[in-house]
Amino acid sequence: QVQLVESGGGLVQAGGSLRLSCADSGRTFSAFAMGWFRQAPGKEREFVAAISWSGSNDIYADSVGGRFTISRDNAKNTVFLQMNSLTPEDTAVYYCAAGPLVVATRGTYKYWGQGTQVTVSS
Repeated sequence: QVQLVESGGGLVQAGGSLRLSCADSGRTFSAFAMGWFRQAPGKEREFVAAISWSGSNDIYADSVGGRFTISRDNAKNTVFLQMNSLTPEDTAVYYCAAGPLVVATRGTYKYWGQGTQVTVSS
């Protein structure tokens, strides 16, 4: 069973940085690709980044490429999202998810966390 819990969200000024974490309390974390998605008020949940089970392959949404970095530590059952050069447009609830493939397709991910709020002030 996969149980995902995000942390690290908060309020930050534009241009600042945050590091999100997503921990899995289960025993199969390293078997899954992991993804980060976000949902702003009134908008659909959108893909942000994803990483393979080994950490050797990752993909990013065009809107965050070069600013965000996804990584994972399988020994700690944790995936991270380092977010730099934040803008107000990055304000959203950020969700981590586990699935079989490194893809941007939301429906491919089987397990989801509850989300953590990120607010970027101008």
